[in-house]
Amino acid sequence: MHDQSDHRNTTLLAAIALATLLVHVLLGDRYGFHRDELATLDDARHLAWGYVAYPPVTPFFARISLELFGTSLVGFRFFAALADAAAVFLTGLMARELGGRIGAQLVAACAAIPFCLAAGALMQYVSFDYLAWVACAYFVVRLCQFDDPRWWIAIGGCIGFGMLTKYSMLVCVAGIAVGVFATKLRRHFLSKWFWLGVALSLLIVLPNLLWQIRHDFISLDFLRHIHARDVRIGRTKDFLPDQLKLTLFTLPVGLGGLWFYFFSSKGRRFRAVAWLYVIPLLLFFFAQGRGYYLAPAYPVLYAGGAVWIENLLGKTRRAPALTGWTLAWSCVVVTIAITSTFSLPLAPIDSSLWKQVVKNNDDFAEEIGWPELVETVARIRDSLPEPDRRGLGILAANYGEAGAINLYGPRYGLPRAISGTNSFWARGYGDPPPETVIVLGESRDFVEHYFESYEVAAKSWNHYGVANEETTRHSEIFLCRHFRPSWSEFWKTFQHFG
Repeated sequence: MHDQSDHRNTTLLAAIALATLLVHVLLGDRYGFHRDELATLDDARHLAWGYVAYPPVTPFFARISLELFGTSLVGFRFFAALADAAAVFLTGLMARELGGRIGAQLVAACAAIPFCLAAGALMQYVSFDYLAWVACAYFVVRLCQFDDPRWWIAIGGCIGFGMLTKYSMLVCVAGIAVGVFATKLRRHFLSKWFWLGVALSLLIVLPNLLWQIRHDFISLDFLRHIHARDVRIGRTKDFLPDQLKLTLFTLPVGLGGLWFYFFSSKGRRFRAVAWLYVIPLLLFFFAQGRGYYLAPAYPVLYAGGAVWIENLLGKTRRAPALTGWTLAWSCVVVTIAITSTFSLPLAPIDSSLWKQVVKNNDDFAEEIGWPELVETVARIRDSLPEPDRRGLGILAANYGEAGAINLYGPRYGLPRAISGTNSFWARGYGDPPPETVIVLGESRDFVEHYFESYEVAAKSWNHYGVANEETTRHSEIFLCRHFRPSWSEFWKTFQHFG
């Protein structure tokens, strides 16, 4: 009977997880590729064990998407949405391992849905990072439950996968380490299984480490630059208020998780798991991380909080218990509804709802206008005499422009973009170097400095008149001739991060 109940519960959790995937499949092609996705798509065509902006997992799954679905927008985002669906499923299973019945399992899984809907809307490393953290937490829960050191193999595998996804996985590792030191699990340091798990994680990470060594740890330069930029422009100043935005009305469930792990008798054996939230919270706060960096640490709280609610309400009479469950579900459902409105492509472009959504989530605006940009560049090329066309280059200031040219350009016969941003810089400027150059995203000061002559050939636009980075910050598209420095010397100083 118990096995049948577990099977039924597992089916329900799987159905909820698959529902989130279905939502992304149905809505995934509403707008267009985001500028970050365009960079990932281009990197996917150049598989490697590392990239300037991220480790190799996300471009790897992007390449599988390209092979299976072509450049379908829904297909490109499929594996990110699948990763988030798996995280929802594991969150529910985590609640089961903590002793929760079906009510707690469903509350925990549904509490994880809001961020999964937001993250799975784009093909980005956030989704795979989220899954790696949740999987680590799940196996640490199993480790605490059974006190079987063989679970370190699974934990090591998840850490290795996470490190190949996003280097902030080290923060999760710090949480695991403190949890082990602070509890009876510290005796596992003497177990061969612990060290086999460590060895497995290092073995998985080794190819990327060798890539970093060969490239002078360029990703560290990138991360330092991005962090300094985020601090400078204020993206990190609201780290704690951002936690309220991440959780909304599910925050009480999360706080209940902390109480469950630290203060309840049933949660005592799982106390090591609580540090997977507490340590990342402290590290990201003091290191001035962005608010969403802590998102992967919440499912472990939701699982514990749902079990705590179930245990608490199980001690009350029927009417108060029903009221308690109603409140818990109301918090979860309202949070899902609000998050869906602002993180899924539901609003018609340029509608009143769209304008409200974009004020809070400007990612949508950055999905508009890329085909029009490439079409405009093609028209400029077509206006040139034949000799200029043969020696034409397209210089893009950012990875969105470069990725868009490389994605949509072949239909117009455009050359591949050249750019100094992130991994594009390593792909060079072509041989022979371009003579006539269409320049995107740069300032007039830039083209005046590097070219003997230039003209504003067009301005960025889109069919909907949506204001975004391309139409407001650097809308002018330049046609330039007679590059002043040598390309080889220029290229040595042109590398930049974004």
